[in-house]
Amino acid sequence: MQFLVIEGNIGAGKTTLSKMIAKEHDAKLVLEQFADNPFLPKFYKDQERYSFPLELSFLADRYNQIKKEVLNLDLFQPFMVADYYFAKTAIFAQNTLKEDEYHLFRQIFDIIFESMPKPDLYVYLHADVNRLMQNITERGRDYEQDIDPEYLKKISKGYFNFLKQITNFPVLIIDINNVDFVKIPEDFQRLMHAIFNSDYKLGINRLIL
Repeated sequence: MQFLVIEGNIGAGKTTLSKMIAKEHDAKLVLEQFADNPFLPKFYKDQERYSFPLELSFLADRYNQIKKEVLNLDLFQPFMVADYYFAKTAIFAQNTLKEDEYHLFRQIFDIIFESMPKPDLYVYLHADVNRLMQNITERGRDYEQDIDPEYLKKISKGYFNFLKQITNFPVLIIDINNVDFVKIPEDFQRLMHAIFNSDYKLGINRLIL
């Protein structure tokens, strides 16, 4: 495995798990650079006004980062793990943009997506909305505290609609509603075994821990 993706809805724990995997395996870690995006806090306060510039900025940032990191793999590290995949751009954009804006955005996205490197395994951490809201509250990012649960439901639906279309790389959907891989070492090791010690077919594979 050279390129591992850990994905999930807002608050699923994808960044935390990616960091833990990188530390465990001395892997190259690629994290989404969203904290400095000037449009993100504005978007959470006024989605209609700031959704299009936000999604365009994410499109450019994610493209540049993924292309750069994958093309510059470290020979002294076994693989690369990222806490997002480029397709996330279209998933979120579909739920935030107006129809005409999304149509324009999708034309640009499709052109770029064809040239993007594909992951050897795409892991999606699935948690229900109540669990996501609890995680969001606990981590305490100010600009996330007003997130509407209905928005999280739409994002989850967008992910599943996207994942159902994948046929050229394996997708592992893991239900983590009853898992605490941060506080319980056994849960983390179960996740590691599922990710690294099994072979998965192209397209969707499902697992409940």
